[in-house]
Amino acid sequence: MQTTRSKELANEYLRLGGKRLAKIDDNIVKIRHWEDDTPEAEAFWQKNIEPLDERRRVEVETHLPTINDR
Repeated sequence: MQTTRSKELANEYLRLGGKRLAKIDDNIVKIRHWEDDTPEAEAFWQKNIEPLDERRRVEVETHLPTINDR
């Protein structure tokens, strides 16, 4: 099964110890960040996800665990 680039980015961020959670409400995606990421995950986010245009960044964010998963 193939995965999308956005799914790959989200998986790598989580593998590195990323703690951001998605909040999805009425198709509006926001990120919640209560716990600190590992330095590796934070650097990965800043380098690979933060610079994406809004549409592509939202695609990545939808692959993160949601606040409802907690």
